[in-house]
This record gives sequence, C-alpha cells and structure tokens, in this order.
Amino acid sequence: MPHGVRSGADWIVSGGPERQKTFLDGLSERELLALPYLFEFWAFDHQLPPEGDWKNWVIMGGRGAGKTRAGAEWVRSCVEGSRPLDPGRCRRLALVGETVEQVREVMVFGESGIIACSPPDRKPDWQATRKALVWPNGAEARIFSAHEPEALRGPQFDAAWLDELAKWKKAQDTWDMLQFALRLGDDPQLCITTTPRNVGVLKAILAASSTVVTHAPTEANRANLADSFLEEVRARYAGTRLGRQELDGLLMEDTEGALWTRGDLEAARVPQPPELDRIVVAVDPPVTGHSGSDECGIIVAGVRRTGQVQDWRGYVLADRSVSGEGPAGWANAAVRAMEEFGADRLVAEVNQGGDLVETVIRQVDPLIPFKAVHATRGKSTRAEPVAALYEQGRIHHALGLDRLEDQMCAMTSRGFEGRGSPDRVDALVWAIHDLIIEPSAKWRRPRVRAV
Repeated sequence: MPHGVRSGADWIVSGGPERQKTFLDGLSERELLALPYLFEFWAFDHQLPPEGDWKNWVIMGGRGAGKTRAGAEWVRSCVEGSRPLDPGRCRRLALVGETVEQVREVMVFGESGIIACSPPDRKPDWQATRKALVWPNGAEARIFSAHEPEALRGPQFDAAWLDELAKWKKAQDTWDMLQFALRLGDDPQLCITTTPRNVGVLKAILAASSTVVTHAPTEANRANLADSFLEEVRARYAGTRLGRQELDGLLMEDTEGALWTRGDLEAARVPQPPELDRIVVAVDPPVTGHSGSDECGIIVAGVRRTGQVQDWRGYVLADRSVSGEGPAGWANAAVRAMEEFGADRLVAEVNQGGDLVETVIRQVDPLIPFKAVHATRGKSTRAEPVAALYEQGRIHHALGLDRLEDQMCAMTSRGFEGRGSPDRVDALVWAIHDLIIEPSAKWRRPRVRAV
C-alpha cells in the first residue's frame, strides 16, 4: 500500500471501479467472508494501537468518532488467537463503564460493541448471571460499574477496556481499584475510550509516561454518520467550548492563574458583530525573517464607539495568523486582512525588526496606513489591562477563533505557559490597546488649565 494512505480500504476506494474489481476478483470465497472482520484493513489511524511499549492507550475523540469500535476491536485483538480455539495473549479482561447497563448495551451488545464486531466462529457467549463474556477459546471478560469500585477488589486481569471514563462520578476510586487488579500476564494493558472532560483522573492518566494517545474529531468518521446529524450539531455547537470538547474531542482545561478562562471566552462570543466605527489589523512579526520562522500573529479587531470612551466595546473579528512564512508571506497576509475587512490601520510591533517591519509591509502596499508600536513591558503586563476589559464584558469574539483562544487561556500573570510563543495573543493585545486602551488613557489624562 502506498505511503501516506490511511488504510487498505482507502487505497482500494481511491483507485476507482477498476482497482476495486481487481482486488475483489482476486479474493477467495473464504477471504471475502473474512474481509469485514479484518479491522486493520478498515480502521482509521486513531483506531489502531500505537507502536512501542505502553500501559495505557487513551482514544480521545468527539461523539461518533469511532471510539467504541476501536475499543471493541482492541478487545478482540487481545483475546483471539490464530484459529477460533487458539489462545490469545489475554485470558481475563475487565470491561468497565459508568453503569452495568451501559457496559452491556454499548460495549457488549452495541452496534459497534464486541459481539457485533466478532466473526461467527469467534463470537463470545453472554452469560448474564455471571455478567461475563466467554469466548470459544476460554477467554473471559467480566463487566463492572464505575459506581461500585469496590467490586474490583478480588478479581484479577491481564487487560481492561474502560469506556467514557471522563464522566464517571467515582472515576478516581475505580481507576485506583483497577490498578491493583491488573496483575496477570507479563504486560497488562488498558484501553480507555472517552470524550475528554477537564477532570483530574483523566489529566493524570494523560500525563503519565506510560500513556499513549490517539485522537480524532467527530468529522473523522463522517462516512459512518448521518449527514443531518453533522449539519445540526455543527450549526448549533461549532466554535463553542462544548463543541470543541464533544465534537473535536479536545480536552478543554484552564491553566491555573490564567488571565482568561474558557468560560469567559465562551461568554464573550457573538454570532454576528455589529457595524463598527473603526477596525485595525495588528501584527506581531516573528523574531527571524525566513521561511522557518515562528508564527506571525495577525489579528483583526474593531470597536463600537457608543457613549463615553469607558463604554466602548471591542470585537475580535478574525485570526489571520500564518506559520512558516518569510517576511513577504506574512506581510501579504496582513495586507489581505486589511483589504478583506476594510481596516483603517495596520499596527505592528517593531521591537525585533525595527524599520524593516514597515519596509516589508510597504513593499506590498506603499500607501497602507501604518503604526509602529514598541513593547516596553513584558507580555503578561501588557496583556493584563486587556484581560480586565474582558472581565468587564467589553470585548467580544466572533466565531472561529479557537487557536487564539487556546493561547489566551495559557497566558498567566507569571507568563505564557503554552507551547512556543503567544504571537496571536500579542497581536490581540496590540489591537485592543490601539482601539480602546490608548483612547481611554487620553480621555483620563488630566487637563492643564491655562493661568
């Protein structure tokens, strides 16, 4: 299969009818019957176990991203041998969900559950009185509820599948009890399928050196989802904290001491900004000027001047930041943003590039209204008055500013605690300073009376 192709199925489908016919005609009747159960052939990348040594495999994804199917197929890979009666690498498994009913209805009997995924000659029997699945080769999986962590005292296992751990009310207790039960075999492993939530036990698991993670948004599995479902949930939740968690499968957590929180930014969003009195494009150029440079922050923002200066409202309209661009690349992106939004001025920090910043921009548009700004204080100090405006409810966000908001939530009074440099936040800060903070400072400045 060619490099870069996701799966064997992708390669066949992309080849059109001729390749599909050639492939199917080359299979025996037995191979045709086995094909639907060869999960490695059909799977998405995030549904396959990562290589290397690991203890915990966390499959973190949006609703409908194929997490349950991945967990069920991982269980199959643990218990099945080469032939129906041959032993697999695991003999005793634990299946843990929020309730016994959810384990049974989703993990065992669900449309993507273990029984539905198993070929006829390897299908396990459900023993209701024992709350157990038993395979033809003697392997067993017992089911447990996270509401009763004490039930995990006594049994012992060589593997476990945990579903939707992030929503368990007794997640930490259940997790702790299970660790003591995983004492069979040479290398007990866990598969955890969950939509992420900002809970301590999940964050601790993700931080462990023995954990590997695969991730996918709901969109990754769109071929197996109703179009109407995707259209509805995207229309309703796109750009919201809930949407990023439940659809994009992202762990939304707030950094301790952050100047902005996810809740604050969600409250600041507006579906349609009003007509604005002034718009600027703010640029935070990268330190170096070549194609391998850091990100260039380019933020478009405007102000609604209603009443006194202290009542003005700011609106962050767009994030047009670019990565890996040389000077000509980010300058062109900034000028395009000016044209797109009809901005009144381009504001750019010139601490690193000096006059070169303006020179590069004027090579793209010689007549552009340009203002150079110099940073005399640290990033956090500059950002604090802007954060205060957010606390007052005076700054609003258009939709689609996810990456900017991620950086904002990693900016603390101690400094930036995210990856790389907060170039998007820096550009945002310059924009709001130009639109609101500087005019406010001039308004508050005491007037000197002539004597």
